[in-house]
Parts: sequence; structure tokens; C-alpha cells
Amino acid sequence: MPVSPEQVVVTPGAKPIMFFTIMALVGPGDEVIHPNPGFPIYESVVNFVGGTPVPIPLTESSEFGFDLDLFEKSVSPRTKLIIINSPANPTGGVLDRAQIDRIAAIAAAKNIPVMSDEIYRQFLYEGEFVSIYNRPGMAERTIILDGFSKSYAMTGWRLGYGVFPAPLVEHITRLMVNSASCTASFVQLAGIAALQGEQAGRMVAEFKRRRDILVDGLNTLPGVTCLRPRGAFYVFPNITGTKRSSSEVAERLLNEAGVAALSGAAFGAHGEGYLRFSYASSEANLKKALERMRPVFESFAR
Repeated sequence: MPVSPEQVVVTPGAKPIMFFTIMALVGPGDEVIHPNPGFPIYESVVNFVGGTPVPIPLTESSEFGFDLDLFEKSVSPRTKLIIINSPANPTGGVLDRAQIDRIAAIAAAKNIPVMSDEIYRQFLYEGEFVSIYNRPGMAERTIILDGFSKSYAMTGWRLGYGVFPAPLVEHITRLMVNSASCTASFVQLAGIAALQGEQAGRMVAEFKRRRDILVDGLNTLPGVTCLRPRGAFYVFPNITGTKRSSSEVAERLLNEAGVAALSGAAFGAHGEGYLRFSYASSEANLKKALERMRPVFESFAR
């Protein structure tokens, strides 16, 4: 995508891009449309600045895509920002070209900025990655959020960046300079080494294999059904068959099986009835986790 260096703001991790963007664009009473279940910081920061979160349910029936009819009805004169995340955390869902086109058309027609969280863009197993930045009228309305933690396995190094429309750059830079000053110079050198080194191809192929191991295994557990996600490195199984809350199941798995999962409700109200597992672990660990979880899920079925 044609992006000039002057449009890029480098930050310690990608999270500040969310924080600074929402601080810059949203005030008390302003509305922000965001995915639910979704990364919880979106809603948290909107609440922090006094805005009104407007969640769009991501449903299993649409492979965790946007409910576009509801999205269109949710856009109002108070909508100051739209947030999308594809591939998505926690669901692994991917917005296809038709969905992106419809979101872009509405955003461009109503002159609403879009923050596109693209940090999992390299982790795509089926289909194509489509950025809203490329859609007509959107280059001047899109903030791209990206970072190094996923594609380059640099979690904890804290290196992220945003691509901004020119009018926003000065304001976002001011927020950055007056808060964290800058990203550590040696971390930036590590980022250069990452960009010049081996890219994510082999890692993504391995993650796809691990995804299939985990999805196939989860679908053999009583009370569990799991879609095969097209992106990111999470699965989001439906556990409503256990007739237990997501938080109870997650707690039981941790205490009785030694397996860490997150309650789907931690990502918003529409995540209740689901769990999030990460498969950023070894094949041996994933198989061990599946073995350890079976007795817990069998106990729910008794």
C-alpha cells in the first residue's frame, strides 16, 4: 500500500495506537462502533474518554463476521469512529471483501474514520486479506494499527506503529512524545532486523497445522463445538453444551486440568458461551491440553 514515512507513528507496542486514536477522535457522548466479542481495550478506552461504545455482535452463524445490517442501523450522527479487527482476536474470524466494501462505503459516505486493527494480517489460512485502507475514499479516513509482536514473535519487546491520515499525525505524535517519549532505540534496531530477516511464512504454516490439531481435538470433547478459524492464532469454541458459564468452565479447566483458557465473556457480552484458546504453543502441549481437558468436560456431561 502506498504509505509515506510521514504517515507512520512508531510506539512502544500497538496498544498506544488504540489509546491515542480514541483520545484524539472521541469525546464525551461520542459513539464508537466496535466488534463484540472483541479485544477488550477498544471498549475500555472508549469508556475512559467518556464516549459511548456501540457493540456489533460477531456471531458464530456468520463465522464471526460483522452483522452488517445492524452495523448500518447503528451508525448515527454521533458516530466518531468505527473499529474493525481482521483477522480477529478472540474469534479468528476474517472480514471478507464484500463485508469490507460495505463498511467502507458507509464510512466514506458519512465521513467517519475507521481504525483497522491489522496486527494478525500475516496469520491468514484461507481466503485473502483485504485492508479497508485500499477501498475507495478510505486512505484519508483509515488508521492502520499494526505491530511486531505477532508476525515476528516479539511479544514483550513492545514495538508497534500506526499509519495515519496526514492531518492526524501531528496530534498523535504529540500524544506519543508527551507520554512515552519514544520507543527504545535498541528495540527499533531489533525491528529492522526482523523486517530484513526471515518472514512469517514457515511460522504461519506451522500455526495452521496446530490450529487443525486443536480444532479437531476440541470437536471430540463432550459439550464442545468449534469452528475452524480462518485467521489469527486463536480458537473460539462454543461450550453452551456444557450448560455452564464461560467463566466457570475456564476456572475448572485451570484448576482441575492445568489448562489456561479465557472466558469468552472477557471479550464482551456476546462472547458468553465460548472460550478462547491460543495455539501459540507446541504440538506436544496442545495434545497434552486436550487430554487433560477431557475429564473435565466429561464431568459436565454426567
